[in-house]
Amino acid sequence: MSIIDADTHVDETESTWASLEGTKYEKYIPLTVELPPEMSQRSGFRGGTRRKWVLEDRMQARAVRDEVNHPPRVRRELEDVPGRIAQMDDMDVDVQVIFPTFFIRYATENAEAEWALTTAYNRWLGGKCAQTGGRLRWAAVLPLMQPDAAVEELRWAKENGACGVFKRGFDLGRPVTDPHFFPVYEEAERLDLALCIHTGHPSPGHEWDRGFPIMFSFSELVGANIPEKFPGLRFGFIEAGASWIPYMVSQIGAKRRQAERGKQTALPELYELAPDLFRENRAYITIDLIDDIESILRFGTEDCLMIGTDYSHTDISANLSALQGVRNWAEDGKITDDQADKILVQNPKAFYGL
Repeated sequence: MSIIDADTHVDETESTWASLEGTKYEKYIPLTVELPPEMSQRSGFRGGTRRKWVLEDRMQARAVRDEVNHPPRVRRELEDVPGRIAQMDDMDVDVQVIFPTFFIRYATENAEAEWALTTAYNRWLGGKCAQTGGRLRWAAVLPLMQPDAAVEELRWAKENGACGVFKRGFDLGRPVTDPHFFPVYEEAERLDLALCIHTGHPSPGHEWDRGFPIMFSFSELVGANIPEKFPGLRFGFIEAGASWIPYMVSQIGAKRRQAERGKQTALPELYELAPDLFRENRAYITIDLIDDIESILRFGTEDCLMIGTDYSHTDISANLSALQGVRNWAEDGKITDDQADKILVQNPKAFYGL
């Protein structure tokens, strides 16, 4: 099997912003500071680490990671690309799809800064991945404050190995259904790039990055018929597990059946409410090993589930053994070998267009 790790990360480093040096955008290059312990404990500086990126007169966390619970720094930061590929070989992984770390939190009202940092990141990451013969693929980060510039950047990204678009649930304080984003959706559809709605913080100081933005985005996209407006676009819901699926089915499925009230002789089972909900909307979901996979599969998700190791990170979705965990499910009889193949290979291949 050509296994695809559907959600991995890179830790940005000073070299990420090197293309801005000596230009008028140099003033936007993030700097790194180490806070004294007493300052890092203050509420205004919370964020899990004393090391911070300083940009636009504010701070955001820059992770400090050990090399016991994480891959080596040189692989996380793509300083040693061959070493990362060698580790993928050890993990029996053919392709990793890379998402950012810095942009999980970064938000700005400065369009010029956003353009400078996103384009610098894409060129740095695109250059690193170009060395790997397709083994490392990536999701583009766009200057969303300027839709025309975002579309132009998306074209560059496609030409340079991107296989998706990184999108948080509340970019610019707007829901994913806001028409402001439609030019990006239209171009992503034309270029056959996946829309990857990834966990992320909507604005500085907000740490609500997991289930709610993903659930809300899914509900809004379906409710507003966005998949019908962009019939060739694929939608991914990344790094929030799949345990939210039953609740979403209960809400969306119940609404769809309201017109049948009074005609039913018996209430349907929950998993019968909307059996084609995910396939109809081309919705792909990354699962966690803690999800009840046997239950999740009852909701018509067999062709929609993927899994990632969250390589580099340590949150609840991070598990370098996640891919083996899917094999273990098959060995234990929780899923079939065909279902394991779909989760590890076929579904992420279809979603990312690989």
